Amino acid sequence: MTTATAPLSPETGISRLQESLFAWLEPEPDTQSAPTPAAEPEQKTTPPPELPAAEVEAPDLSHIWVVAAEVEVTPKIASVADYRGSFKATEGQRVDALEVYCRSCRRPYDEVRGDDCAAKIDNTHLIGGDQSKRAKRKVPTPPPNARIITGGTINRRGISAYMSGVSRPPR
Repeated sequence: MTTATAPLSPETGISRLQESLFAWLEPEPDTQSAPTPAAEPEQKTTPPPELPAAEVEAPDLSHIWVVAAEVEVTPKIASVADYRGSFKATEGQRVDALEVYCRSCRRPYDEVRGDDCAAKIDNTHLIGGDQSKRAKRKVPTPPPNARIITGGTINRRGISAYMSGVSRPPR
């Protein structure tokens, strides 16, 4: 097994890459002459001026448009698409667009064209609005002569759930 090495500098004995890596450790050359400590009284050092803040980039609020399509395929391609979840279309094949909508906010192109994507601003529209203001679900009342019998708990986590078939698809 061989390893590649970078050529070493004859002056320092280290590679050029290492020199550039550790260049920040070397002190910067002083452009002004340093005053002697006895000549001048001790001066307070001022912190370096802060660098201007970088411009904050505005978040991308544009829609991601997708098309729900209808494509006619052969039985062989249909079986491949069913198994893999995708297929290759032939060149020049015409695809009928059923609907054009935004992938994020799930709203149609006609309604939100030119607006910002609501899902990137606030996603509450996908969960039915503000949950604190939404009406609670009504629990159906049982018939007057019915009796409620509590059942056992079902373990949905861990190896015992897997073994009992809770998390596996049925065969």
